[in-house]
This record gives sequence, structure tokens and C-alpha cells, in this order.
Amino acid sequence: MENVKYKRVLLKLSGESLMGEDAFGINRKTIMKIVAQVKEIADMGVQVGIVVGGGNIFRGVSSQAGSMDRATADYMGMMATVMNALALKDAFESAGAKARVQTALQMQQVAEMYARPKAIQYMEEGKIVIFAGGTGNPFFTTDTAAALRGAEMCCEVMLKATNVDGVYTADPKKDPSATRYQSVTFDEAIQKKLKVMDTTAFTLCQERHLNIVVFSIHKEGALKDVVLGKDEGTLVHN
Repeated sequence: MENVKYKRVLLKLSGESLMGEDAFGINRKTIMKIVAQVKEIADMGVQVGIVVGGGNIFRGVSSQAGSMDRATADYMGMMATVMNALALKDAFESAGAKARVQTALQMQQVAEMYARPKAIQYMEEGKIVIFAGGTGNPFFTTDTAAALRGAEMCCEVMLKATNVDGVYTADPKKDPSATRYQSVTFDEAIQKKLKVMDTTAFTLCQERHLNIVVFSIHKEGALKDVVLGKDEGTLVHN
């Protein structure tokens, strides 16, 4: 095993990261690239849990929901995360990695219910655990679900996979002079109004001393560099 900095991690994947260049849904080529990166660190001995979003299929607060009851729309979004989790599990298995899906929603035919001791056991056995169904409650984002599962699994860090390679002083797409933060404290991120994740998730990470690394999942080798402790992405810490 290589000299990794983090031995147990929680990876937060957005549903949109699975779309590739498609307008919606799951792009098989894109998902296999993500799976290859995750399998690489798992093969290095890193224990991996994943929380996946559902925005590529349905998002409760999107225009798709329209005037729909918010709780109903959120439950639909949670079910979308289960679909993504099953797609990830299938992709991992086709790549030769062992994976399990646990969901906060009761769906006996497709996935087992979330159970903390079992999830930890799976991770210790080297299986990749994919957590679906958000928190199981409406009005909470999958960022909050990731913070919650990361704390429950006693992970050393939350890895927030995005489309940009870290947190910047401004939007790098709009401001070419924007620079990437190598590291920033939770308090500094709040003071500078840096949008790392939603407030509930961010506060939970800060209280539980769960550091966050924001990085690009589409940059080849970035995930491996993060777990090796290299200068990749932005570290948010206490």
C-alpha cells in the first residue's frame, strides 16, 4: 500500500457528474472514468464510502418540480439517487471492484437499508459502500447526507467532487484573474462567503472536525493525488 494520507474517505458525487456531456441521465463512459479513479484508491487500501446525488435525473428544488409539494419532490430526488447508486454499483462490479448499496429509503428488492455497523464492516472488508436515499428525510441536501455519513463512518475527510479543481477567489469562468485556495479554514470560508456546500452540511463538518477537500473528479489522477496528500484541490479545515 502506498503511503496514503487518508485511510477512510467519504466521496461526495453530484448526480450531474455522471452526465458527462449529455443533457441528463447517466453517461456510461463518464461513469466508468469515475469508477476507475475510485477503484485505483481502493486498490491502494483506502476505505471508500460514496454519497451520490440525483440531480441528473430529478432535483426537488429544480424547475422540474414546478409547484409540486416540496416534500414529495424531495422524495422523488431521493429515489433518483438510488438509481444512480445502482448504476455505480454495476459499473464498479464490471470493473472488478466489490461494492454495496445502502439506502435510507426502504427498497428491499434493490438495496439494503442503511445500517452503520454493516457499512463499517463492508468498508473494513475493502468493499466500496454507496449510500443512497440522502438522509431519508425531505428538506435536506445530499451534501448534508454526505456530511452525516462521513461523520457516522468516522471518515478522516470528505472529498467533494466538482467540475472545478478547487475553491477559487472568484468564479474562474467569469474572472480569469481568480486564484485557487490551496487551503482555507472553515471560519475563513464563512467570512469570505465561499460557497463550498450548503450551510447545514458545512456546519456539521466543522463541528465534527471533518475536513473537506474540494477537487475536480474529471481531472485524471486527481483523486489519487488527494488521498496521497499532494497539492490538489482545496483543503477546508478547522
